[in-house]
Amino acid sequence: MAHPGPQYARNGKSPIDPAPRKPRILLAACGSVAAVKFAKICECFSDWAEVKAVATPASLRFIDMTSLPKNVDLYTDEHEWTCWKKVGDKVLHIELRRWADLMVIAPLSANTLAKIAGGISDNLLTCVVRAWDYSKPMFIATGMNTFTWRNPFTEKHLMSVDELGVCFIPGGDAMAEPCEIHSTVRLFLESRPPPLN
Repeated sequence: MAHPGPQYARNGKSPIDPAPRKPRILLAACGSVAAVKFAKICECFSDWAEVKAVATPASLRFIDMTSLPKNVDLYTDEHEWTCWKKVGDKVLHIELRRWADLMVIAPLSANTLAKIAGGISDNLLTCVVRAWDYSKPMFIATGMNTFTWRNPFTEKHLMSVDELGVCFIPGGDAMAEPCEIHSTVRLFLESRPPPLN
């Protein structure tokens, strides 16, 4: 008889078959007019995945907080240090990085793109990105003014984040539509084994 594989418990107990769980997706929005579509992006993903969201201060000018799905927790810079009281306490950007299987930044503004390309971590979102485990996927969908999009720095910054393995969902200066962002990520996840508990 063949030796039982690692899926069997010791001491004659029944087989252990870890059940797949819903993917954990961290969504993020930056200060771009396209952030008016962030609630729709959250809605698309929260139908089939566990979703947490991060919003930069500038994005909050465009996000209708009342339209966000009720099952999506939204974190801002104000939350970064509220749970931290002493050395050894949990830090939000590290906890979000650990929790997420995948990250999607949509819209990604020119400002935050430049920060990411330069390794700057001066808000909750950029701290998550700076601490990110790049063996886990990250997707970006830019949203910026046409003149900003055409600036030579934009191409340089996109090349820098591409070197990190970040996946770009094209839309040009306008952010890709929420359904396109959703389908790109969903197809990617369906091509991979489901996450286990």
